[in-house]
Amino acid sequence: MVMSLYQAMVAYVLLLWFVEVCMGMPDPRQRDMLMRQEVSRQTGGRVILTAAEQRLDAYLHRLKQQEMSAAQFPPAVHFFKAKPLIQSSPVFSLLRKMPKGGALHIHHSSLVSVEWLVKNVTYRPHCYICFTWDNSVRFLFSSRQPFPRWDCFYWQLLETLRAKMGDCTDFDNSLIQNLTLFTEDPDTAYPSQDIVWEKFEKAFISAAGLITHAPVLKDYFYRGLEELHQDNVMYLELRSGLSRTYELDGTIHDKIWSLKTFQEATKQFVADHPDFLGARIIITAHRALSVSEVKAAVKEAIQMQRDFPDVVAGFDLVGREDSGRTLWYFREALSLPADLGVTLPYFFHAGETDEEGTDVDQNILDALLFNTTRIGHGYALAHHPLAKELSRKKNVAVEVCPISNQVLKLILDLRNHPAAVLMSEGHPLVISSDDPSLFGTTGLSYDFYQAFVGIGGLKANLGTLKELAINSIRYSSLPPHLKETGLAMWQNKWDVFISDFL
Repeated sequence: MVMSLYQAMVAYVLLLWFVEVCMGMPDPRQRDMLMRQEVSRQTGGRVILTAAEQRLDAYLHRLKQQEMSAAQFPPAVHFFKAKPLIQSSPVFSLLRKMPKGGALHIHHSSLVSVEWLVKNVTYRPHCYICFTWDNSVRFLFSSRQPFPRWDCFYWQLLETLRAKMGDCTDFDNSLIQNLTLFTEDPDTAYPSQDIVWEKFEKAFISAAGLITHAPVLKDYFYRGLEELHQDNVMYLELRSGLSRTYELDGTIHDKIWSLKTFQEATKQFVADHPDFLGARIIITAHRALSVSEVKAAVKEAIQMQRDFPDVVAGFDLVGREDSGRTLWYFREALSLPADLGVTLPYFFHAGETDEEGTDVDQNILDALLFNTTRIGHGYALAHHPLAKELSRKKNVAVEVCPISNQVLKLILDLRNHPAAVLMSEGHPLVISSDDPSLFGTTGLSYDFYQAFVGIGGLKANLGTLKELAINSIRYSSLPPHLKETGLAMWQNKWDVFISDFL
């Protein structure tokens, strides 16, 4: 149950009256009412918990108090150093079991753990590797040794290379290192945003030759859904540029082939796991493209959504905001659906920056002007009171990805994350993981932990978690009848979760 609007208004009027008449020593009753009013405004603050949920909430509160008083508080430490601490956390253990709803902000190239890519995909026949001049790697499946190219002068068959080594543990670990940002000393390895983003983009390029091999792609999608399901996530909206895929003989498949492969993998997974709701794709184009190229991408997305309405959710622009072109730069291309009289939902990345006052910083407002359905990251939203008010009025949820923001050096201590303000105000929020494989995670549990313990602080309670999970279905791109189905499925899982705790 949630407090009605009328009840909230009455409470607010009473609050103002109490504050106005207060003179001298404040009345403890007034203080209690103020505190209750403030708590009621936060995310989950108006969720009324059952007796069983209250017991779990009290238990979680005690656990959180213990972790916040520990010598090392995980959200205040870089995630790569905090990960072992989080894994040993009783709060994290509970969050892994909790039904988290949907993952609404994950990128295609980082959907699946790099361990699976290295220990499964690179062990398949005909997989070649090349070590580039800039200390990176490339992979390619081919029926014969690939020809040299500008970034790869010599290709080696991995099967042959491993046969010469005997024990391949160190070698495989080095491949994993090339496909992830994870390092034991992140402060030394990544002293600036430019350096961490350079490694970030290199990792995507390195993985591309594995993921875009046609026989791998369906397994890749299925495995990604499996890893989400294992983390008690029941729905996915995947951002993907739908790269062309290739066969062993060099045959190239178009984007429609990739889209159909995603559709088939999802159908198969739902058939195998009836408690999984499904998955959709948000078509993406890169910010480095020209206006004409983005215009072509928007036209393509319109056609794909027309042909695959159950699969294609909408469109987004991706890539680093600080070095990419702004939404306003692409205004002609982004106005195309309206000019054509068609609907193409937008899910814009906006405000993934700490450069306040720049043209990039204005992406937040421009995203809202272009009627974005959700805001990806929205890190800068707290600096834009008008945009914040408009997004709340339009009921536009912010996709908060705490670990991504920290690893990509927007913030050091997650207790200071701007989403803390949004959460305290009850702004529409969902929690997601952005690029989990690059950060050494799977699913949503790690990001839920950072949001619940770090960003939410001691005030965040079971009602907060409950509302965040429900939001992931409520603010999804699903049509109303499937949202109802999804919420019913989630509620059943939630009831079992509470029952198992008792």
